[in-house]
Amino acid sequence: MRIILIGQAAFGKDALDALVKQNENIVGVMTLPDVPGQKHPNPVKQLAESLEIPLLQPARLKDPAAAAWVRDLKPDLLVLAFVTRFVPKEMIDAATHGGINYHPSLLPKYRGGSAINWAVISGETETGVTIHRIDEGVDTGPIILQEKVEIAPEDTVKSLYFEKLYPLGIKLVAEAVRLLREGKAAPVAQDESKASFQPVITESDTIIDWKQTTETVYNLIRGANPSPGAATAFKGASLKIFDCKPYPLQGPAGSVIEISEAGFVVSTADGGILVQRVQYDGAKIGAADFVSGANLKVGDHLGT
Repeated sequence: MRIILIGQAAFGKDALDALVKQNENIVGVMTLPDVPGQKHPNPVKQLAESLEIPLLQPARLKDPAAAAWVRDLKPDLLVLAFVTRFVPKEMIDAATHGGINYHPSLLPKYRGGSAINWAVISGETETGVTIHRIDEGVDTGPIILQEKVEIAPEDTVKSLYFEKLYPLGIKLVAEAVRLLREGKAAPVAQDESKASFQPVITESDTIIDWKQTTETVYNLIRGANPSPGAATAFKGASLKIFDCKPYPLQGPAGSVIEISEAGFVVSTADGGILVQRVQYDGAKIGAADFVSGANLKVGDHLGT
């Protein structure tokens, strides 16, 4: 098959590398445009250029020139590897077999661009990777492959993605392409009765309410780690909490009830959260450094 890969960041590069090592016929690569002054080079661009694969970096996928470039390459398949922009129908239709996409959830649950965040915040104990055909909807196309992973109690979005969903995704992208090439893929329509869609997460979604249970607060913090971070207020300024653990100690909700070398404990509705790492005044620091720098004391209050 003549394949065009559309992707970005390390995941897009590793997906391209996996397809090349599988001896797939990559006839073109599309990735984000360069940003003036960016600190790190575009890894997808670097690999495509080193392999001498035709490369396009459009400002928008909807640009007519991008669709024309795809048509001229006469692809059989588009492979989307970490694509955050909408692929227009005319581009999908230009490929004989349309396109496939990597999505980090067990579709049809958690459609949308922040699937990992919302799964953790919701307290799910499992999620997974889905490779599906793309259509005009958002993560709505028929499923080609799907595999589950555990969400461990200590997982954050960062650990869940990089240690589980990322490597599984690379493997399944390559496997799905092989199945399609060999005519062995059997896509299954998604069950709309089980579908859910969540918007891209923002800072307004991750404000901590200390009157909630420890489990709810803990899930919110790890579901916002590393981005956008779960926020609370301290002396009129924003304090983001990242690394933390549930703690069996309770007091008035939002109050600092213990300070130790391990960090500081903030009370919830039914227990506490041991805070171990924060972001304050723009810098991520250990809880002990925050305690000394901000002169935090037992009895201080976080939140509104």
